[in-house]
Amino acid sequence: MEFFLSFGILSFCSLALYLYNVLWLHPQKICKKLRRQGIDGPKPSFLHGNLKEMKMLAMEEKRRDGEAIIHDYTPLPYFEKWRKRYGSIFLYMMGNVPFLHVSNPDFLRDMSHCASLDLGKSTYLKETHEPLFGNSIVKSNGKAWAHQRKIIAPEFFLEKVKAMVNLMVDCMEPLTKSWESKIEQGNGSAEIKVDEDLQNFSAEVISRACFRDSYSEGRQIVLKLREMLRALSRPNLLVEIAGLRYLPTRLNREIWRLNKEVRSLILKVTKENKEREEHTTNKNLLQAILQNAGDSSDTDDFIVDNCKTIYIAGHETTAITAVWCLLLLSIDQEWQSRVRADVVEILGGCPPDANSIQKMKMLTMVIQETLRLYPPTAVIARETLQDIKLGGIQIPKGVHIHTPVTSLHHDSSIWGPDVHEFNPERFSRGISAACKFPHTYVPFGFGSRTCLGQNFAMVELKILLSLILSKFSFSLSQEYRHCPSMRLLIEPKFGVCLLMKKCN
Repeated sequence: MEFFLSFGILSFCSLALYLYNVLWLHPQKICKKLRRQGIDGPKPSFLHGNLKEMKMLAMEEKRRDGEAIIHDYTPLPYFEKWRKRYGSIFLYMMGNVPFLHVSNPDFLRDMSHCASLDLGKSTYLKETHEPLFGNSIVKSNGKAWAHQRKIIAPEFFLEKVKAMVNLMVDCMEPLTKSWESKIEQGNGSAEIKVDEDLQNFSAEVISRACFRDSYSEGRQIVLKLREMLRALSRPNLLVEIAGLRYLPTRLNREIWRLNKEVRSLILKVTKENKEREEHTTNKNLLQAILQNAGDSSDTDDFIVDNCKTIYIAGHETTAITAVWCLLLLSIDQEWQSRVRADVVEILGGCPPDANSIQKMKMLTMVIQETLRLYPPTAVIARETLQDIKLGGIQIPKGVHIHTPVTSLHHDSSIWGPDVHEFNPERFSRGISAACKFPHTYVPFGFGSRTCLGQNFAMVELKILLSLILSKFSFSLSQEYRHCPSMRLLIEPKFGVCLLMKKCN
């Protein structure tokens, strides 16, 4: 009996020491290496790190929901507080995970030029986000990422995207007809909440691009992914560390069900596409990726994970950017009129095509300024997969590097005193002349991990916005409440309602 008691005590002490080492001693060793190089930051507490202060500051920011429309917002208020105290590079902890905040232009340039596979995408919350992204190109690292990029990247080159212009134009017809009908019923004007309509348009585009003849199944996939996105939009550190995502809670069961249904739908359509492939030379996006991927034991996982990623990145981000664009133009009627006149002249009464969208310089400026003020992603995350030197700092393996996009895009020392104003004119001579450090403009990320779909997104946005501007004029509804909210993406918390009229 004494033997078992002693063994139990010894086992408990060994486990306690192991956990103490994993949860505190090892992360602190990493932090000490950085502090010795002059990097400071807020003092962490055991187990929580700096999470308590982060949550408190975030709650204080939420109390200002729905205030006046100003573009000086802080989706991550704790970063702004700590930046003022510790500078553009500082250390903090989320639980037992060490993070390096970086908003220094010189450090960022070094990261942008880094081609080493030792600097990869952050694995923080990878387990939590697994139902959405799996081990797709946005979450994988090293050779697995390089292999996926080789397969997928060519399908998003500009020439391939140009071939999808007519498809995108066709997808706009139901949306414009719906708005015209509502305006007629409203005797010349209608208040329209544009968020869902733009999401549906963007989902239709990505569904037809991926599946073409099977886009009805594509719509089902989108709806289920939206439900999953909402369920996972508030990552929980406790879930990530303790493995609670594996427990059969009500939320977890719902996520598992949706993930299973999405996987089944994608594989069903994949099989149909394979059968159809031999009878057509005009391949859709999924068929082209399948052809490049070849056959291997993990082909199903590759297709499912990347299909989900393309859907989320390909329609959520584009739709939200379009919403912000319309919001900004509804506030600034002068710019709305200027862009409309330019678009109408370029189109000349014809639908947009690959040639005309290239001429839409003024609309491009508006989109670029929208992406500066309201970037889809609040933070660009990297992780040192091995010890690596960046920006003159020796960074140990296992450090997560967070670069807050809004801090870079809203920095007056980079963009000038009008940094919080909507001023598309700043991009009149291109990104290189728009600010002091062009490499700090990162709406699509930076370096080798820059978003592959940026050409697709820009073409889709130009088609969507040019057709809306050429057919409708719009102003902001009095019911609008301004509240940029960070979930997985930065989006208007209460949606955007516009007063729409048909152009004469």
